Amino acid sequence: MQVLLVHGLSRTPASLLPLAWRLQTSGWQTHAFGYAAIFETFDQIVERLRHQLHDLSQQGPYSVVAHSLGGLLLRAALESQLLRSPAHVVMLGPPNQRPRLAPMAWQLPPFQWFTGQCGFNLTRLDFFHQLPLLRSPYTIIAGVGGPTGLLSPFGTEANDGIVAISETRMSDRDHPLEFPVEHTFMMNDTAVQSAIVTAIQNAV
Repeated sequence: MQVLLVHGLSRTPASLLPLAWRLQTSGWQTHAFGYAAIFETFDQIVERLRHQLHDLSQQGPYSVVAHSLGGLLLRAALESQLLRSPAHVVMLGPPNQRPRLAPMAWQLPPFQWFTGQCGFNLTRLDFFHQLPLLRSPYTIIAGVGGPTGLLSPFGTEANDGIVAISETRMSDRDHPLEFPVEHTFMMNDTAVQSAIVTAIQNAV
């Protein structure tokens, strides 16, 4: 089984190296997809990802683990009917619904500059309505280690500090696996890594 790792917004493939090592010790070969939203549009990144998915699919069964925005890039890339679907997709903290923090973040010039079209898309309801659903079996992992209460933008809803648990769901039928972790480093948590391994093993 080949496993492709797709990092989140403003991160690099290095953010997934500990997870890659864990997957390799489970007997799988890992590959990384990298992008920089400051230099590329969402659509350009999706096109490159689609090519890498095609090349990987020619080698046999494969799965994908995507963190945060990586999950949205993956959903857009897999829209092509010409692509062989992954055996399983694991999405870590994906903003499958418009994250409530995105419109606020977009008001900050540094966020606009660093994230470009990718960041702007996160503010658009129409962008999320147009995103295709995954055809592959998938697992959503949600962090619930974020702040709640009167001073939290999430109120009493469980969240990972960036994405609320309701925002990780693609549909009302989804039941994300919950872990007491925060968004940025959830992929380094050993329990999260074990859940990823189990999800992929069950797909083999």
